[in-house]
Amino acid sequence: MVFAKANLAQNAMSSSRPCSACRGLLRNLHRAPVYAHYHTARSSRATDTALPRPHVVCKSAFAKLQSETELFLERLEEESAEVSIAASDLRSQLVQLESQLHQLQAHINALYTGAFSHEVLSHTTYDKDANAVNGDITGLTEEAFGRLGRTRPEAMKQLLRDKERGDPKGWALAQHHIQTAKLQRTRLSREIEDLKSTIMQADVEASRDDMDDVADRVLLGGKDTVSICLITGFESFNMSLYNKVAKELSGKLPNVRLQVFSDRDLEPKRAQIEAALDGADVFFGSLLFDYDQVEWLKARVDKIPVRLVFESALELMSSTQIGTFQMGASGGKSKGPPPAVKKLLGLFGSQREEDRMVGYLSFLKIGPKLLKFLPGQKAKDLRNWLTVYSYWNQGGQANVVSMFAHLVDHYFKPTGVAPAKLLETPATGCLHPEYQGFFASPAQYIKWYNKHGPLGSDPTHPTVAVLLYRKHVITEQLYIGQLISCMEAQGVRPIPIFINGIEAHTVVRDLLTSTSEQASKSNNPTLKADAVAVDAVVSTIGFPLVGGPAGTMEGGRQADVAKAILTAKNIPYMVAAPLLIQDMASWIRDGIAGLQSVVLYSLPELDGAIDTVPLGGLVGDNIFLVSERVNRLSQRIKKWVHLRRSQPQERKVAILVYGFPPGVGATGTAALLNVPASLAQLLEQLQQQGYDLGPAVAAGSVDGEAIVTALKMQEEQRAIYEGKAGIEKRGAGEAEAFGAVATAAEIDHTRLKGMLTYPPEWGPTEWGPIPFLPEPDVLVSSMERQWGDLAAYRGIATSASGSAVVSGIQLGNVWIGVQPALGVEGDPMRLLFDRDLTPHPQYAAFYKWLQQDFQADAVVHFGMHGTVEWLPGAPLGNSGLSWSDVLLGDMPNVYVYAANNPSESILAKRRGYGTIVSHNVPPYARAGLYKQLATLKGLVEEYREKPEANQTLRAPIIQNLAQTGLDRDCPFRRACADAAAEPELLTAESAEGVSEDEFSEYVSRIYQYLQVVETRLFSEGLHVLGQPPAPDKLGQYLEAYFGDSLSPEAVEVVSNSNGESLEAIKAKLQRIYSQSETSTSGSRGQEEEQKVSEAVQIKGLLHQNTEEMRSILRALNGEYIEPQAGGDLLRDGAGVLPTGRNIHALDPYRMPSQAALERGGAAGKAILKAHRDANNGTYPETVAVNLWGLDAIKTKGESVAIVLYLVGARPLREATGRVARYELIPLEELGGRPRVDVLCNMSGIFRDSFQNVVELLDDLFKRAAHASEPADRNFIRKHSSAMTQQGLANSSARLFSNPAGDYGSMVNERVGSSQWENGSELGDTWASRNAFSYGRGSERGTARPEVLEALLSTTDRVVQEIDSVEYGLTDIQEYYANTGALKKAAENARKDGKSVACSIIETFGKDAVPQELSDVLRLEYRSKLLNPKWAQAMADQGSGGAFEISQRMTAMIGWGATTGFAEKWVFDQAAETYALNPEMADKLRKNNPQAFSNLLKRMLEASGRGMWTPDEATLDQLKSMYSDMDAQLEGVNT
Repeated sequence: MVFAKANLAQNAMSSSRPCSACRGLLRNLHRAPVYAHYHTARSSRATDTALPRPHVVCKSAFAKLQSETELFLERLEEESAEVSIAASDLRSQLVQLESQLHQLQAHINALYTGAFSHEVLSHTTYDKDANAVNGDITGLTEEAFGRLGRTRPEAMKQLLRDKERGDPKGWALAQHHIQTAKLQRTRLSREIEDLKSTIMQADVEASRDDMDDVADRVLLGGKDTVSICLITGFESFNMSLYNKVAKELSGKLPNVRLQVFSDRDLEPKRAQIEAALDGADVFFGSLLFDYDQVEWLKARVDKIPVRLVFESALELMSSTQIGTFQMGASGGKSKGPPPAVKKLLGLFGSQREEDRMVGYLSFLKIGPKLLKFLPGQKAKDLRNWLTVYSYWNQGGQANVVSMFAHLVDHYFKPTGVAPAKLLETPATGCLHPEYQGFFASPAQYIKWYNKHGPLGSDPTHPTVAVLLYRKHVITEQLYIGQLISCMEAQGVRPIPIFINGIEAHTVVRDLLTSTSEQASKSNNPTLKADAVAVDAVVSTIGFPLVGGPAGTMEGGRQADVAKAILTAKNIPYMVAAPLLIQDMASWIRDGIAGLQSVVLYSLPELDGAIDTVPLGGLVGDNIFLVSERVNRLSQRIKKWVHLRRSQPQERKVAILVYGFPPGVGATGTAALLNVPASLAQLLEQLQQQGYDLGPAVAAGSVDGEAIVTALKMQEEQRAIYEGKAGIEKRGAGEAEAFGAVATAAEIDHTRLKGMLTYPPEWGPTEWGPIPFLPEPDVLVSSMERQWGDLAAYRGIATSASGSAVVSGIQLGNVWIGVQPALGVEGDPMRLLFDRDLTPHPQYAAFYKWLQQDFQADAVVHFGMHGTVEWLPGAPLGNSGLSWSDVLLGDMPNVYVYAANNPSESILAKRRGYGTIVSHNVPPYARAGLYKQLATLKGLVEEYREKPEANQTLRAPIIQNLAQTGLDRDCPFRRACADAAAEPELLTAESAEGVSEDEFSEYVSRIYQYLQVVETRLFSEGLHVLGQPPAPDKLGQYLEAYFGDSLSPEAVEVVSNSNGESLEAIKAKLQRIYSQSETSTSGSRGQEEEQKVSEAVQIKGLLHQNTEEMRSILRALNGEYIEPQAGGDLLRDGAGVLPTGRNIHALDPYRMPSQAALERGGAAGKAILKAHRDANNGTYPETVAVNLWGLDAIKTKGESVAIVLYLVGARPLREATGRVARYELIPLEELGGRPRVDVLCNMSGIFRDSFQNVVELLDDLFKRAAHASEPADRNFIRKHSSAMTQQGLANSSARLFSNPAGDYGSMVNERVGSSQWENGSELGDTWASRNAFSYGRGSERGTARPEVLEALLSTTDRVVQEIDSVEYGLTDIQEYYANTGALKKAAENARKDGKSVACSIIETFGKDAVPQELSDVLRLEYRSKLLNPKWAQAMADQGSGGAFEISQRMTAMIGWGATTGFAEKWVFDQAAETYALNPEMADKLRKNNPQAFSNLLKRMLEASGRGMWTPDEATLDQLKSMYSDMDAQLEGVNT
């Protein structure tokens, strides 16, 4: 078979067709593929150089009415699917929308003008074109405002300061109006683009030829006519083939009518399909999985006499019936094949479980012949079923025609036309465009290729196995030949192996090998003697390696088998494929979504796949390749193979540490990791492995803190201003003692533009049929729109000449640098309004310098986490215009990440091409009691011993209680539900009037709370990479994990065991127990036996922390890194160990798990009870639930389960266990409670990683909104109806997040830079950043601030899960920036001034019990930040520990700003612990001066903002200390 090397542009022009009629596309407007206009001359498309903006909408003067497009679509829903919409109607709408856009732009300019009409820029003049001369800014427009921010950041800061101070209320209102108007503009722009695409498709649809309408013609034949309805999924690219089959059948068999549809027709052509099914004699379905579609079809096909369903959802496959053979029999009949056939099936294939599907395929080939010898009608029908499937499986027009002819001949009226003999294609084989036919094995192929292939036997070219869909080979898909040729053009020798999909693992296991497998002489009995050695494996199939598409239902059940196979090969395993479920336009616009993302990312990641690259996608019904993406894949492969083949001393490695946020001591820090100590360990390991670290590096001499200090020296603005000379002149400080050298480079604007410009000759052949043809300088244009003319740019990290400065520390071939901060210069307005941010020029120059000048063979991102994976671009599925892809280029990216964060590591893996190497978390410790808490416990214990004799202790107890702030946590009486008053607190005087019994009960409650504080876990210190825990730290891990279920003696014995066997440990424990006076004989040992065994296992796995360092070295060798589920020890036990693994998440189609459903349901029930207890038995109308990727992964969906409980819904699972729908529970089953409305606030990672869950939830809310239920029993319906009456579109939208491809609320940025005046501003910031709705269809980031505001106005409570000990509310900025700011946004929106409650659920404990926000904040502060034990452990971690302490002080400000939590005792004790303790202050000052300065700054900020009122002496001391630190950092003192 010959695959023509067709020109991609010609193919696009000649064979591209939309897949459905214009009317159908309009009903799902945003899925319309765009391809017809990319050939337009570049000169006429000056505005088409950037990606389409996300689809958004905003509340404004225009937003109260539905858009013209939405109204039009609603009218379409009410009309027959047969009605055609004239293109002229669409063009009329386009004119209206463009007019609205023009009006809206004028409105935006007017808002800017009005906001600054009374402001004057003092001592400044700027461009007359910006409507401002000599400080007069009358008539300031949006464009002028942006230009001022880019070119005059200091003037902008002055302007905003004046506005904030002079008119704070007016300024806040102006921000709100401008935000909403810009959102409306973005939405209109998106609608205009989509409408233009639809008009093009309508034009093309009108010109379709008659072949596509073959299914609609009327056939003669009367009652003798056999009607067949064929519906296929996942292969719309074969629709033209099946239409040709229909046409050929009508010629050969006039009495046969074949109607052809794809799964994509089930919505737009539903009436037509329903009519076809009503009159069908045969239903034929293949690759149908969508639950709603399956359910709809199943209800309509059961009456059809012959039903054949292959490779689809089990529920639909069970409908199969042909004669007496049924897949899912009823009425007591046996189902499936007869016993003799079942026995026969067992004879095919190996006896391995993972090979059973391969054996099944073998049986399909020979089964019909063998079944001739079995008696009975059922065997005959089974033989016919197998024959039909054989024709279908072999594919091709001739076979499919023969299949239907065979079917009609055997089960209907004889046709007199004998079906043609089966045209067989091997089940597996190899192919090449320049070879006629197929090769039986890779061995035969490589023998031919070495002599005749374009790259011959040249060993310098890497040899790569490429797994292809056999069906695509049979149907001669053009992209296959193009893929092979493109890879060869890039210097890669492909071995193209076609498979059905389920044999992938047997091909890799048995037919391929590697130099590593050969050297290890691994015991693989199935490995063929002529197995071909390859350097990498690329799958264009996706899905799991074991089982392929058939294995997707098993959720990685065979992942361990795949891991064993790939570990034996020890070569990179990649997935790269054209999209078969999604069109090209939606990929470029919205990213890869839904099931397509599961196929390409989620499932292969369970096997350890890396560097996934989408290679193209559907345009109409055709698959197109993007050559530029094949180039990226090929070059990344070559880089990985280069690591395998090169010697360590030849490799150049770039190690990147982080320094964000700038100016607060963050340089050289990462969450939970001691970066300086870990860096030193890695460098020494690299040297031992033979890497060139320079001649002066002696073993053990590397000092990580010295390297970090040297890097900080390079951050000084004066050094940067002086450029390369200034950096190198300052040197590397103490790091020079072990050979470190300060290096720098300057990249001027001309060079940077060249680095970011694509070849001028690139056109459709390279870019493929994406929605527009990029200009060569598309990236430069985007950057200049954001940052201004690069030639004039003077901003972040630029020298006096305007060049971008790239600096670092070099040790031989190892370069260490600080990843540039994602800073945004000037005003916060750009942070709030610009949705298409690009990295700043120096950020781009930094990574391009690594690629082109330093020529790094690999880059190591050191710790959690950097920012390159968060850059603008497609949310999922990098294109050549995604900044992450552009800047990482071809460099292998080894990413060190905390094992307990499988959520954000997904982003690093998918968008940042990160090969993850996980590291352990620090040991756990119990908080204990300290200072006044210990004193209070002593008083309480003394009182409880003899209450009647210790009544004099009442006053001291109450006084200590108040001084520690415990009186709020342990009030004498909590506030009544019907009282507005505060809870009742005792004073020393009032305590005397309390009865002895009441006071004794109160003291018992205080004692219980002290026990909670004392036993609370925290993460102690930071982890050092590759370092096993010492016995005492090991004991802390075990004690935290087992708690009371393992005795202290057992913990100690296991922790201190040194190579002793399990039996020896158990015997030692028995001796200890028998010698103890409190011994319970042998029973205690027997009860603990299982726990001791588990403890020994965990100890062994923790000692394998050394795998962390080993895996980094293996990754730098280009080896395979074993995959493993991410999580933490406390929740998941030994399953997350050892570390040093390529961590992944879970199967998103099984969320929530059954355990998560139960725990989440219990939490939801407790939330409602707590709310009712505090509100006179009233249910909340709306509860806002934060859905975060991290807690969803680690809890397997407990937050989703909370949402389901509140709504009154449950998951409906398919037979495979996959969740197909969230169904409403009937009201009568809810026990009299109403359905509570839920505002789901999604993190960007949840949004991108669990798109199927998002769609299921959206579907749930839509059904709840339209349920025929009383409004007082269904708050979702109540609120949606009210919004609809107000004219709001999509009033059932409940899933909100940031703009598509964007992340974060930006509240923490404003708090960190102190750019806020009051908490309400921060609530508004949160609302503007989270106004984007997600769901099914085109709801992919549509801005709906009106709906969000309506939901916020009815929100009574916020719910936040805390998933780990390591990250509490007070530990990171994200909690106050989202939970706190969401609470404030709801309070802003409410008209009654009522405070919004907040429930915190700590899911790392045994019981998910909700607690009030303020209670958890106080508990966390006591057990961690204010705890000397935690403070000392963190301060001992050097610069990183000081930074961690400093950041928690910033978070204190954040909580005060967003929730008003600012209790004096917290600030008092923080000052005493860190600033006023001379020893601690001196340590922090020396370890990290910037961090200590930030700590002091935050205390003074708290005082200045009225959060804290320290005494005058304390305030004066803090001011003096801060002044001294400021002078030190400025270089006045040392």
